[in-house]
Amino acid sequence: MTIELSRMNWFQLDERLRLMMNGGYEVIPLSPGLEADVMKIVLDGQPYVLKIWNKDSKPNVGNQYRLLSKLLRNGIRVSTPYGWGMDEEQNQVLLTSYDGTPVTQLTSSKLAHLAQNLMEVHRYPLNEAGAEDGAYISRYDFVGYFFPSIELYEDLSTHLSHLLQRVQLRQDCLIHGDYNLGNILEMEDHYIIIDWTNGQLGDPRYDMAWSVFLIAIYSGESYGETYCAEFRRTASYSVADEEVFEAMACLRWILLRRVGDVPMGPKVMQRVHRITIHNPYLNEDLLQ
Repeated sequence: MTIELSRMNWFQLDERLRLMMNGGYEVIPLSPGLEADVMKIVLDGQPYVLKIWNKDSKPNVGNQYRLLSKLLRNGIRVSTPYGWGMDEEQNQVLLTSYDGTPVTQLTSSKLAHLAQNLMEVHRYPLNEAGAEDGAYISRYDFVGYFFPSIELYEDLSTHLSHLLQRVQLRQDCLIHGDYNLGNILEMEDHYIIIDWTNGQLGDPRYDMAWSVFLIAIYSGESYGETYCAEFRRTASYSVADEEVFEAMACLRWILLRRVGDVPMGPKVMQRVHRITIHNPYLNEDLLQ
């Protein structure tokens, strides 16, 4: 793929980088995401990340740029946004700092850091009037957004309806929406949260549960339990809430598995199976 930064239509761009783009730079492809191609751009010896949404997903990248700018000013650990715009094929692009590689190896200390970082997101001070933040932090229908096409699967839909009757769903704080190890970069003991496509007003209990569920099934139950304990300790995350939202997270994963691909790996299905057995709101028949 040929990348010509100076020929892109930049709606906002750091002026120092604009000048540097006319010189030479190195382009190093990184692992692509489901929604976009990602590459490292080395300008004047300094690495940056360019993300190009050239697949089916067409999020509002301008809103992501503004959200990152605000989060950074409020001390949230996110990449520094340097510019956004359109390439010559009218694909949206975002240029940010390079902040390392996705987390792979886990420790109890690292899990505590990751939990604290997510809770910092949930404490982000929304504008009291809501007008300014509402311009770039969306509010969606919870079921429609996180459980697309669930109405096609009566067993999952019935379970979700019962779960929603047990809790008062909230949409009163910023959530990341997909806080998993692939969206957390580490470099020299610093952890940066990336990929804010799903950032929205939502329920922090769901955000935590989805993150814990993914750690538990992909990294192991012991890590999941250590991670969850940090939320319980700091976020007033009750056991009753935990069970309901764990069930929601599991239902979402099962739905995504039915409608498309989900990452798999050794022991993943056994771990999901154990969750369906031990959670009082689930049963193993959902995996058929």
